[in-house]
Amino acid sequence: MILIDALGWGKRQIEHLVLDFNGTLARDGRILPEVEERLARLSIKVRVHICTADYFNTALDETRRYSVALKIIEGQNLAEEKAEFVRRLGPMRVAAIGNGAADARMLAEAALSIAVIGPEGAASAALSAAQVVCNDIASALDLLLFPDRLAATLRR
Repeated sequence: MILIDALGWGKRQIEHLVLDFNGTLARDGRILPEVEERLARLSIKVRVHICTADYFNTALDETRRYSVALKIIEGQNLAEEKAEFVRRLGPMRVAAIGNGAADARMLAEAALSIAVIGPEGAASAALSAAQVVCNDIASALDLLLFPDRLAATLRR
């Protein structure tokens, strides 16, 4: 569990981390090197879920060596299915990280939402839905590994 306590924002006990795959954790279907150690460290603290349409059909192979739950979405409404996934986990216990338009509703549902401006950029809808915006995935994951940094950003 990750405890975040920010003045004016409140306390949240994060038990689940929901991550988009392509554009967030991966580029061209391959996990970014800076993610590997951070993902392993976070999986000790929270249950890590990777929620993806798996555009490159690489998510299973790329995530096999990590302690994560992989959710491949095959339906027509990616945005709604990602949001519903967060709702099923219990939104007040979820942190979500994404970069695409299909991630915006997932970000809006989560207790803590972080948009990442990565190598593929970020959709304006994701930026608008997020509480925090980071320049890269390593910085976003570091915020969860060092929650006092988050508290400083979120306080009102």
